[in-house]
Amino acid sequence: MLEAAARLLAESNGAPITTRAICDLAGVQAPTLYHHFGDKQGLLDAVAAYGFERYLKVKRTQVPSADPIDDIRAGWDHHVAFALENPSFYAVMYGQVAPGKRPAAAADAEAMLLSLLTRAAGHGRLAVAPEAAGPLILATNVGVALALITTPPGDRDIAISERAREAILASVVRSDTAPAYNGGTENAVAVAAIALRAALNEDKQTRLQSNEVALLQDWLRRLSE
Repeated sequence: MLEAAARLLAESNGAPITTRAICDLAGVQAPTLYHHFGDKQGLLDAVAAYGFERYLKVKRTQVPSADPIDDIRAGWDHHVAFALENPSFYAVMYGQVAPGKRPAAAADAEAMLLSLLTRAAGHGRLAVAPEAAGPLILATNVGVALALITTPPGDRDIAISERAREAILASVVRSDTAPAYNGGTENAVAVAAIALRAALNEDKQTRLQSNEVALLQDWLRRLSE
């Protein structure tokens, strides 16, 4: 039923799909759908959650490399590859969305990206805070993936993914030789603040009290803006 619903959604071009059509394609009766999912919306929510679980299954087995920026690149490429290999599920996951509502697995994917960015910040590699870089990278990654799966295969320019990836990374990642870029000015203090914030997030044995950590985090956040 999950596969059937995802396929019908992808082929509907935005038009509503019926419970009967889902059941017919899946080869089941309507009571079976209601028994497992409650109603059609419950099934569609399950489709999105199932798609995210399939997406995360591979990501959870990947071993981090020595360079978190390379891992972010690999994560971007895996995201686009998953979309191209599973367009029906991807269209439900990121195309058929309800405002203010998302599967828990979507938050898991975002947390993985934030963890990589926090590692990069701890190495002094980021020009902006991880919390700012994450949504920017994800929004661009999703936009590229949706653009590619909605383009006929013969007309797809896959290289656009690499160009977009490198452009967005250039806006949030420091090069080894260039000074930090922050709000149009070169600001080494901002980079140091971003790195220290990341280190504090990772340090579970700090000698500071929780209220002291919170105050220091606030100061560092203000310095990094």
